[in-house]
Amino acid sequence: MSIQPELIQSLRNAAKKVDQSCNYQWGHMGLCNCGFLAQEITKLTKEEIHRRAMMRHGDWTEQLNDYCTTSNLPMDDLITELLNFGFTREQLQHLENVSDPEVIKWIPLAERNLKRNVKADVVRYLNTWAQALENQLLVSIKLDDLNRIQQEVFS
Repeated sequence: MSIQPELIQSLRNAAKKVDQSCNYQWGHMGLCNCGFLAQEITKLTKEEIHRRAMMRHGDWTEQLNDYCTTSNLPMDDLITELLNFGFTREQLQHLENVSDPEVIKWIPLAERNLKRNVKADVVRYLNTWAQALENQLLVSIKLDDLNRIQQEVFS
């Protein structure tokens, strides 16, 4: 997966919105962990996300398991948009459960007992994920690439 700055920024924006929201609800498909990220990327309202999700059974994890590119179900269209943006089904499932080992390893050991339905833990997870991706992006940048870009911009 190629890490794009827009993907990192969407995680940070979602974290900020979760943090500032008085309406975080893990049991509501538009106001939960994936729901806030979906709002950020798709620009759909929490109500529209929830409405789409209620056309099929299950939470985000189950809906991602049942995802089908050809179903023409509104929730599958929403998931397609998230996947096209750069996320994987597994990453989204981990987000819903704040459980990706690749994200959690960036959190101090004493603070790794995250709960999927605790707002502060979700904010921490999203921000940590964004920082981990940014670190990976920075490591992948080569000085020759930056020099070439600089020459293109200033020529």
